[in-house]
Amino acid sequence: MSLESTPNQEIYDFPCGKLSPRAKRLLSPSNWDTGKPLSWPQKAPKLPLGRLRAMLQRYLLLWLVASAPLAIYWSHAAPASFAWFADRWTLRALIITTMFAIGMLLPREEIRQVGRRWPTVLGGTAIQYISMPLLAIAAGKLFGFSGDYFVGLVMVGCVPGAMASNILTLNAHGNTSYSVSLTTSATLLSPFAVPVVMGLALASDHAVDRLVLLRAAAWLLGIVVVPVMAGHWLGRSLPNHAVSIRKICPVVANLVILWIIAAVVGKTSESLLSMPALMLAALLMINLGGYLCGYGGGLLLQLDVPMRRALTLEVGMQNAGLGAALASTLFTAKEAAIAPAIYAFGCMLTGTILSRVWATRSLTASASKET
Repeated sequence: MSLESTPNQEIYDFPCGKLSPRAKRLLSPSNWDTGKPLSWPQKAPKLPLGRLRAMLQRYLLLWLVASAPLAIYWSHAAPASFAWFADRWTLRALIITTMFAIGMLLPREEIRQVGRRWPTVLGGTAIQYISMPLLAIAAGKLFGFSGDYFVGLVMVGCVPGAMASNILTLNAHGNTSYSVSLTTSATLLSPFAVPVVMGLALASDHAVDRLVLLRAAAWLLGIVVVPVMAGHWLGRSLPNHAVSIRKICPVVANLVILWIIAAVVGKTSESLLSMPALMLAALLMINLGGYLCGYGGGLLLQLDVPMRRALTLEVGMQNAGLGAALASTLFTAKEAAIAPAIYAFGCMLTGTILSRVWATRSLTASASKET
């Protein structure tokens, strides 16, 4: 039966089966002579990765808070399965995965920007690697910490900045490009800078084993820098998949951060309950002091307001997940990983508050008040 022979009949029965209501309307004879093209859907339904990424980034602090009690419960209810979840080799694989994802997200232009504006980038990185270890030493001495607790504070002060600072800089109307350049510089220099500042900081409390510092340099080179560079190379080699990379990699990176912090909290749950209350005050001092040093350093470098905000968040927000994993690798005592794990919660909370305060203030009004 041809369509021409039945101009006034709606044809609904096809060999492929029953048609949808939309298809019936489109095939209705009333639409044949309208001269309008059939409006079939041109785009496939979107995958929920964008929504998942937004939820993870916007509510990362909430997920961190929710994951901690779950990890503690899991570590006691099913210790055998949790042992694999928090195994040292599992954490290493997770760090590699995170750094590889960050490398794939790193635009080629940001690498060039590091070279183009190297005085401000290296100046900001120097402020971070000088001020944060000094703040960690001062907080440890002021509140009377020694031994493994002091090591944990030093780990907080020595690790490079976190990727979360880039997101919060964007929310705070800061210079996101400068923030990414600072994170890139601090990450690439970490195998050289972290062992040096860590050795100097730890030497103020006890003798330092040089083998530990060499292990830290090798660990950061193999677990951090090499995956970042490999991910960056692969991401630039797949330009046709750039959109998919930007959707998938942030989800992977944020999920891995949640995994690492939950694993460290679960492993150190017994030590966490016996932690001195003054540890919270010491970590708050490091965090707020880092913001002040970053802001003051921006004034010394004569940065504009957006770049100053980027430097402030970059210095105060450390990669605590990396610090917790590094502490678990280099030191056998669980107490050394407690401070970085707690700092992950604290810096996310204070950084989110600071970015929201800045987001409510226009840059023109802030330029006169913040100078």
